This record gives sequence, structure tokens and C-alpha cells, in this order.
Amino acid sequence: MKKEKKSELLLPVGNIDMARAAIHNGADAIYLGMPGFNARGRTVDHSINDLKEIVDLCHLYGVKVHLAFNILIFQNELEKAKETLLKVLPLGIDAFIVQDLGLVQLIKAISPQQVIHASTQMTVTNSEAIELLHDLDIKRFVLGRENSLKEIKEIRGKTQKELEVFVHGALCVAYSGQCFTSESIGGRSANRGQCAQSCRFEYEMIVDGKKKDLIDKNYLVSPQDLCGINELPELIEMGVESFKVEGRLKSPSFVATAAKSYKEVINDQYNPESLKKSIEEMAISYSRGFFSGWLHGVDHQQLVDGSYGSNRGLKLGQVLNKTRNTLIIGSQRNILKGEGLLFTAFENGKKRELGAKVFDVKILNQSKYELSFSKDFDLRKIQVNDTVYLTSSPQLEKETVKSFESRDFWKRIPLSIEFLAEVSKKASLTIQDDLGNTITVLSESPLEEAKSEIDLNKSKKTLSALSQSAYELKEIEIITNKTQPFLNNKELKVLRRKAIEQLNQKRIDRQITFYQDYEIARNREIKSYEKNLSKLNILVREPLQAEKLIEFLATTDKETRQIDSIILDYEFSKFLSGTIELFKEKLSNSDIKCAIATTRILKPKEYHHLNHILRLNPDFVLVRNLGAISYLKKNNPELPLRGDFSLNVANALSANYLLSKGLESLSVSYDLNEAQLLSMLKEGPAENLELTIHQYMPSFHMEHCVFAAFLSNGSSFRDCGKPCEKHKMELKDQFGNSHYIKVDQECRNTMFNATSQSASGLLNTVLPYGLHQFRIEALHESGEELIKKIESYIDFFEDRIEERELMSSINSMEKYGLSTGQLLKNDSYRDKKKGMNKYE
Repeated sequence: MKKEKKSELLLPVGNIDMARAAIHNGADAIYLGMPGFNARGRTVDHSINDLKEIVDLCHLYGVKVHLAFNILIFQNELEKAKETLLKVLPLGIDAFIVQDLGLVQLIKAISPQQVIHASTQMTVTNSEAIELLHDLDIKRFVLGRENSLKEIKEIRGKTQKELEVFVHGALCVAYSGQCFTSESIGGRSANRGQCAQSCRFEYEMIVDGKKKDLIDKNYLVSPQDLCGINELPELIEMGVESFKVEGRLKSPSFVATAAKSYKEVINDQYNPESLKKSIEEMAISYSRGFFSGWLHGVDHQQLVDGSYGSNRGLKLGQVLNKTRNTLIIGSQRNILKGEGLLFTAFENGKKRELGAKVFDVKILNQSKYELSFSKDFDLRKIQVNDTVYLTSSPQLEKETVKSFESRDFWKRIPLSIEFLAEVSKKASLTIQDDLGNTITVLSESPLEEAKSEIDLNKSKKTLSALSQSAYELKEIEIITNKTQPFLNNKELKVLRRKAIEQLNQKRIDRQITFYQDYEIARNREIKSYEKNLSKLNILVREPLQAEKLIEFLATTDKETRQIDSIILDYEFSKFLSGTIELFKEKLSNSDIKCAIATTRILKPKEYHHLNHILRLNPDFVLVRNLGAISYLKKNNPELPLRGDFSLNVANALSANYLLSKGLESLSVSYDLNEAQLLSMLKEGPAENLELTIHQYMPSFHMEHCVFAAFLSNGSSFRDCGKPCEKHKMELKDQFGNSHYIKVDQECRNTMFNATSQSASGLLNTVLPYGLHQFRIEALHESGEELIKKIESYIDFFEDRIEERELMSSINSMEKYGLSTGQLLKNDSYRDKKKGMNKYE
């Protein structure tokens, strides 16, 4: 049985035209970027005045405004964030969409009643994460795009919080909030709204050191676009509160088409034929091919086509034949004059793409068309069997634009009018809208008696002339006594105008309470550390690496006092117990700890690996997601937990909050550079923070399995044959670097940057602030190679070698050399778009 309350349709907005397109095509709410802190770095930033114009327009039409403040906030930006909030809060934003846990606290401290929605970048994929954050008073959680219908239903049944689900638009291959590809390749952070769209690049697949010939498949991590319109009824049935369309970089026509299509389904005003038409229109507006994403679980043969990474529009059919001046096209859809077509093919090892507009059409039969084109279109480049896509339709564009540019098609708010007119009394005009807002205005002076019979129909017509406003007449009543008053038509217009102006203002106004004088807590007592007292945590990803390292630590005569722990991050959990037994046998008398890392993602019913960790009872657990913190604390409150980089801690507010949840320490976000890190250490709990000083930075972390998709015919782990257990894989980018792919216990893939990085040059800088925990991460190195690296770092900590010698020693061991990484890049990425920082 469906809920009486209808689910919200939430549309993306990048400018005022997109706002109009959303409003007049059925949006219940829109979302757009926070001025100066925009998670879509390639959009034009709004000024405060721009934002006010959009907010007022939306509120006038009863459409809510959600402001996306969904980026990580660095410590040195908190004051700037507060100043911007104080400018934006008076506008009456209905909800802030937030990623950063520290920012949630800041907003609530300034305006306790302000509604907060947790963005998808918070990587919430389970009810345990929602439970952990209960004290932050977050009203709604935007679930990860990777959650299936079954998982969403499971989460729905375990929380009273509102849920929001993406149903349409571009599908990121990596988990939102967990993608560091832009960061590791170009110093641009997706967590800062500067995604380089690396998933849309071409990659070569290297399997066991040799190039895999995939014919025309080069876009190996570029998913088709999400279209969940067929799944909407089921999501409505389970009580999902909001359906989100992605696309702040798209056009007003894209917004209008998506809004209209999804609203018809939400309102149950569709049939199979109209639904098919809607999907076709959305595809023409923009599509990389449509698929239901992960809503039905993983399907590795369908998610990524692999042959393209950009807009294709609607697939029409194929070229059947050629004449000297025309093409014969086979298509089940009508082809019209003026429409834009894209012809694609793969021949002689290369892709061929050519676009053209149709000059004329001759219908040969129901599914065959003869097309002619302009003289400058070289038909010789088109071959029989080429695939044909429809990329633009002037007719559709005209109809779509009309929906938000022509007043005749605008959304109208129903209005009830009552006009009371009595002789010797002031005329009273009362109007009431759909929200129950009531406005009454009076005439300037009492009415006089009419000298002749009045025409009430004329008066009704004047009072109900609403076409220039946002309203339409629902009902009107004019009340007079037996002695008819004289009704001046001009004065009636004045009364109507005043009433409408006051009602507009009432619909726009919001009562907001916030504290102008809130001060962000700062300054702490700083405890300095000596370099040789620093602690190293060594993360290993292969059992052989651990065995070699344990043997080395058990037998070496070298000083290894810096080694605090060995962290096991295995693809197969069955090997964990053997390593722990070896550790206890060889190193039980040492102060070194043995820890286990959780997976980056936790989904409903994926508790077996956490239960396995609980049974093994390691010295501590390296926790990589919010839900795992909640689950482990609930099942063993005494088990020590440390938080990993994937918790995205970029400021002291976030750090202190997570430490209050029982974590011993936190690895700082990989988004920080030196200046941002030092700023955080000045104000934050540095003694409880950890810095990764050597690693291959994890880039994509994805539900999509490249092994299964391109080395098998299987759709999931059940039928893929597990090629990941038989082969090693790298993805070679356009720069010639090969990025290693590893699989975790839940078959999720992580792509690691080809070039390792070392931040050892920061050690002498951060130690005076109290930071003394550092991590070295292994990837594919042999045990011997890993030990050599560790020995080099120990020699550095013990002042036996200098930084230059350390870097030279490690560099000689690396395939692609050694980078200093993001931490030592103090130049921030600057977007070249116009309008940056207009909010100032």
C-alpha cells in the first residue's frame, strides 16, 4: 500500500534557467552549490544575490531549496565557511547537503534549527552509520548510488531518518567521497568539487604484464548513465522520501525532460507507452546509454559498455545501405528533418565517429528511412552497419524550452478569492493559497452606492486576472448586500495587485534563527616529539609480505623501536588467522601490535568479515567506514579502533567528533597539503592523528569489478569464475602509467596510482606540533622489497641518513619513480571557469 505522502522529486540546478525548468516541470525541490564552496567546480559560482533570486523564485512556487555544501572543509577555511553561512542563512535555505562531519557541527552551532542532509559523499550505505551519527541531528541521508533495492529496503526498515536515492543521471564509477583519482593524478580533489572525470578516460588493460586486446573496449571504468525510472514505483512503495536527479552541469532542457518524466511516475500518471517515450526523450537530452545502475545489484556485463565515455543520445539503429547521395537507415523510431545524428564504427583498430544534421527524410516503410544531408557532409566516411544515434531533436528542444520560457505553460498555484463589498464600508479582498496562507487588503476609502446596477461578472474577471502572476483561480466569491456598492475597476486592480504582492512575500519569507557571534574553538596545548620517538604503522596487503616482515622483525639486530604495528589488509580473510598465529609465535614478546583493516564499504548483511575480525581479536582494528565503527563498538566495546583516511578527516571539528566515538586515532584525509595539515595540527588533536608518509595512493574504489567485466562473462562473483584469483591487472592511462588493480573481500576494486609517493620531507615540520604516528603502506612489493623500504625509513628516523638519501634509496626501488605527493603540493588547483568566488 502506497504512502499518502508523496516522495519528493529533487532536481539539479546550475543557474536561474535550470531553476525555472525544474519548477515548471514538476520539481518539489532543487539543489545547487554553496557560493565559494561548490562541489561541482566546473559550474559558474553563484553570488549571494544570484542565490537569493533562485531561492525566492523557488519558494514562491512552493519548491524547496537544498544547498549543496558537500565538500571537505580544511581547518583554515572554517572561519570563511562561517562567514559565508552567515550571509546565506537569512535566505531561508530549506536544507544544507553536507559531507564534512565538522561542518555539520558548525552549521548546527550557528543555527540549531537548520535542517541538514548527509550527502552521498559521506558514504552512508548502511543503517549502522546512520545510528552512529544520531547525535548530529541529521534529518536525511543520501545513500550511496551503489545500494541495491534490497539494501535500500533493509536500511529503510531500520531507521526513521529520511532517505534520498539517486534515480537518474551520470553514474560515478567510484564510491562518492572515496575517489582520489583526480587527486593522485592531477592534484585536483573530487572531495573539493574538482573532479577531473578520470573515469571517462581511455585505459589499456594490462593482464599479467601483457596488453589485453579488448577490440573497441577502452573506456573500462566509464559506466552508462543511471535511469531508475522503472524502479521508481518500488522505491515509492518502500517509503523513500526523496528521488534525486544528478546533473548540475547539464542544460535546462535536461532538467525539464527529467523532471517531467519522473513526476509523471511519482503521480502515477503514466502507462507503458508514455514511459517509453519519456525514456527516449531523456536519452536524446543526454545519455551515455541508460542502465539501472546498481539498483538490482551488480551486473558487471551491463554497467560499463566500454566502447565510449561520452554522450551518445538515443540509439536509433544501423546504416542498412548507401546510395550516391543518401543513407538508408533502419530504425523503429521516426526520424525527422533537422535532427542530429551520430554515426559510429570501429574499423582497422580505430574508432570512427561522425555527426550530421538530417537535411531531408523519405519514409521507405515503417522501420526504414532514406536520409539526405548537406553537401559538405562526406557520405564516403559512412559505411553499411555503422551504428546510428539520435543526439538532438529541434522538435523536442522546442517543446521542452516552451515548458519553462512560455507563461502559458508555467506552474500555477491555486488561489481562492473572496471579495466583500458593502456600501459605507471599506472593500475587503481576501486571498488564500494552497499552503493556507491568507492575505486581506482593504480599499483606501468606504464604498459608495452604485447609481446603476453593477456587473459582477466584470468585477470577477478583473479580480481573477492572474495570468501575470504565479497563480490561477481556484474559486471566487463576491459578497455584496442589497444596496449595491460602486466597484471601481481601477481600484479592484490595485487591491488585487497589493494582495498578490503581499502573498508573494509571505510565501518567500522564512523565519531563521542563528547566532552571529558564534566563535570557533581554537588553540590547544602542543606537545613536541623527537624524530626517533616517532611510531611507524606498516600496512601489508599480501600474506607473504607479512611473513617476511614478521621474520625480519623477529631476527634483526637493527633498532626497530619505531615500529608500532603491522596492519593486515588482505583480499582474502582466510589468510588472516595464519598471519596472526605467526605474529604471536614470533613477536609476542615485543611491543609491536598486530591489527586488521576493515573494508572501505559496509553494506547491509555484509557483517561476516567484521564478525571474523571480532573472533580473531586483533590488538586493534583499522576502521574504514562509519558503519563499522558502530558495529564493532556494539559487539565488543573493549576492542581498540583506529580510523583510516577514508573517514575524510580534514579539520579538528571532524577529528574530535570521531575520537569522541571511541577511536584511538585517525589517519588524516589524503586531500590535505602541507599548509592545510599544519593548520589542522595547530588546532586539532595532533597526538591522536596519523600521517601516511609512503604509499601508492588509492584512486578509484568501486563496486564495478574490472576483472569480471572484461575477463569473464559473469555478472557477479557467483558466475565470474574469479579471474582476480588467477591474474594481476593494471590499467594503463594516456600518460603511459600502469595503475595496479586490487580486489577486496567483497570483490570491490581499488585502482592504485602507478607512482608511489613519500612525504618524509614533512617529518621535521610536523613533529613539533605533536604528530608522531606515521604509516607506510605496501602494495605489490615482495617481502624483501618492502623490508628494504622500511629499513630506509628507520635509518632516516634514527638520523643515520638524510632526507635526500632516503628519497634516492626508495626511488631506486619504484617502477615509476617517486613523487612527493599532494602533501608537499602547496599550489591549489584553480578552475579556469569564469565567476569564481563571486560570493565575495
